[in-house]
Amino acid sequence: MSVVVLGAGSTGEAFAAALRRLDPDVPIAIVERELVGGECSYYACMPTKALLRPGEALAAARQVPGAAEAVTGKLDSARVFWHRDQVTSGWDDSGQLPFLAEREIELVRGEGRVAKPGLVQAGDRELPYEKLVIATGSVPSIPPIPGLAGCAYWTNREATTVREVPASIIVLGAGPVGCELAQLFRRLGSRVAIVDIAERVLPRDDPDAGALLHDALTADGVQIYVGAEIEGLDEKGCESSFRLKLAGEETLEAERLLVAAGRRPNVDGFGFEQLPLTIDKRGIEVDERLRAAENVWAIGDVNGIGMFTHVGKYQARVAALDAAGLPAKADHRAVPAVTFTDPQVASVGDTSGEGLVSASWRVNATARASTYERPRRRGLLKLFADPEREVLVGAVGVGPEAGEWLGQLTLAIRAEVPVDVLRDTIQPYPTFSEAVFFAVRDLPL
Repeated sequence: MSVVVLGAGSTGEAFAAALRRLDPDVPIAIVERELVGGECSYYACMPTKALLRPGEALAAARQVPGAAEAVTGKLDSARVFWHRDQVTSGWDDSGQLPFLAEREIELVRGEGRVAKPGLVQAGDRELPYEKLVIATGSVPSIPPIPGLAGCAYWTNREATTVREVPASIIVLGAGPVGCELAQLFRRLGSRVAIVDIAERVLPRDDPDAGALLHDALTADGVQIYVGAEIEGLDEKGCESSFRLKLAGEETLEAERLLVAAGRRPNVDGFGFEQLPLTIDKRGIEVDERLRAAENVWAIGDVNGIGMFTHVGKYQARVAALDAAGLPAKADHRAVPAVTFTDPQVASVGDTSGEGLVSASWRVNATARASTYERPRRRGLLKLFADPEREVLVGAVGVGPEAGEWLGQLTLAIRAEVPVDVLRDTIQPYPTFSEAVFFAVRDLPL
């Protein structure tokens, strides 16, 4: 049996490594046209969080008596960018290669394309396979705004590889990426405006969480235009500045335009039409074992189930078990998501509220919040439970490091821990996790 993996991003690498642990002898080749480690390592998750951290640390220090008096300067953008460069290894993937070599995973550089079932063409290489894993990721979605195609707009790649801070920037998109990058550039000194046709910030998240982040961004000085009707861009001179026309008479102008309108599965140009796959706007359709066809798996962003690195790595482990002939079944009931703004916005599971009961607690009312900063910024923990089974099914958290303290709730949802057990669980004092006890206590069950 030979296995070919299309894509050496975090998902493809995770699959190859997981399969190697299960089968020490199977030949594995992984095909990559860009950098080993993929979008997350070099243009998305890691550089974004590295860039956000200095501004977050400075803002936090300014909220704490004693530290606030010691902080008198502003962010040093050159050092912020240096920090980012260390995290991305200067966009050099040579440090990733020993990981593959030690596991006897062959790296094939080049454009991988399915020439016919059972054969991938990569440059002048022909790679026969018995099993194929598609881990080609996603690409930015570009909205059909009049004039946009003719302008040198940014996507996350240009934003996370920036060397100079723009004087002003318009961010198209009020989702997680747009909000993170808007806050980043505002704290670096740019004048920032977020524009979205959606009615609120983080339109796919809980409304209360979005409202809290809206207030936090506004307090930072970010201008927010939600529910906006975008008429188009003035193409004249858009290489030096951008003029975005909104309905009515308002026109926004900025030095840079960043398109952060979501992502779509990367399925074009790979010869997938040679295979019996079902592909729609969401991505490549898969079953519970992540199979897209017989001996073909599609994992990570390309299947559209959850466009997060951690979901891709999870699916890689499930697909590896199945490829090795072992029992495997993906369970996506408790998928965590974190927007790494300040404050963080984290969620997991079903937060729709349909047929559920809920309760919330103000994170700023915990004892930990009184020691953390003054004045206490608003935050929340909202829980959703199934009233018949009396188990948690969803949670939303807004506050410092919410992505960390929501972890226990991810486990509770996945393991279907009874609410009564959660009520009887001892939370450490003083921590933000105390909000879990108070919110669970107040669930109407």
